[in-house]
Amino acid sequence: MREMTRREMCVGLSAMAAAGGVATAQTVTAAAATVLSQSRVYTLDEMPVRKMANGGESRDVLRGALTTGEVIGVHESAQPAGMVANPPHTIQHTEVMVVVEGTLAFEHDGKSERVGPGGVIFVASGTLHTVRNVGEGTAKYCVVQVGGDTKR
Repeated sequence: MREMTRREMCVGLSAMAAAGGVATAQTVTAAAATVLSQSRVYTLDEMPVRKMANGGESRDVLRGALTTGEVIGVHESAQPAGMVANPPHTIQHTEVMVVVEGTLAFEHDGKSERVGPGGVIFVASGTLHTVRNVGEGTAKYCVVQVGGDTKR
């Protein structure tokens, strides 16, 4: 059996999150968002690197609305070791993060939880949070955003 790539995992998680009802459905018309109605593969060369203010990098995988109405966004992020985390922020959507490489501290609700490769972070809508690389190497993780204020 072959191992799943991290991009395949991200795309699969986005479908699972939407199908599993992780977030409240948000009805969106085709005019308001790209409707994701056809299966496809997203290759690395289609995902331009976006530099973050804190030195990290992010690659947008996909954004749009599912045919069932939920708005989703998927991106992959990388934080080098020793980098300052993004400031804590509140989201008005649901996020599921899968750690691909390294160790992250998920800081939320007055606590800090560590998670390593293969671990999953669930961020409920309205949660003030941040993730910080607490390992020795680069931390890479895939983020699936569903519903709420997810950018179309």
